[in-house]
Amino acid sequence: MPLRSTGSGKVARDPVHHPLFARYYARISVNAETRMGMAGVRERLLTGLSGRVIEIGAGNGLNFAHYPRTVSEIVAIEPERTLRQLAVESALRSGVPVDVVPGAAEALPVKSEAFDAAVISLVLCSVRDVPRALGEVRRVLRPGGEVRFFEHGRGGGRVMTFTQRALDRTVWPPLNGGCHLARDPVAALREAGFELGPYRRMLMPEKGPTLPTSYCVLGTAWRPALEER
Repeated sequence: MPLRSTGSGKVARDPVHHPLFARYYARISVNAETRMGMAGVRERLLTGLSGRVIEIGAGNGLNFAHYPRTVSEIVAIEPERTLRQLAVESALRSGVPVDVVPGAAEALPVKSEAFDAAVISLVLCSVRDVPRALGEVRRVLRPGGEVRFFEHGRGGGRVMTFTQRALDRTVWPPLNGGCHLARDPVAALREAGFELGPYRRMLMPEKGPTLPTSYCVLGTAWRPALEER
């Protein structure tokens, strides 16, 4: 992927730069496909999609192998250069056309109402401005367009919630690529004006110790087909 240049001739910096975390994430995410059952989660996340799809925060592109052939095109946004390069390699092995491009969730480099569906997978934890990012998702979806989401966030009882918030205020975001543990993705989607469809709360891993990262939700939402102007 060539570097972008500014009008002054300087090379533009990527909106996200976490090279050490990116390498670590690339390793653990591949292992999680089988050890934590993530491959099955990706299959459920993406089944039934069709048309043009935008994926926000595509990471190293592990979703690409699970898109159905009914998808005509995927535009995959990934701001971190190391992960984006891995996503390009994954795109070459995909059974559907994938265009991997740089960009931040808060300013998607695509036209309004250009997509039939959007995929948000383990990304809302790390964006800098969740309402703005979801506003961008709503902008680029056609009216009635679908959102598929799989996110981790707030969960458990008082002790776990306190632990998540304490980690968010201290060591967790700088050590984990800006990730936050105590965000509420379902509430964020609702507040951004999406219509919530069915969703399922789940633990990852389903068996084994419950960690601050274990509280996940898998579901569907829509941009309303009729909106007030």
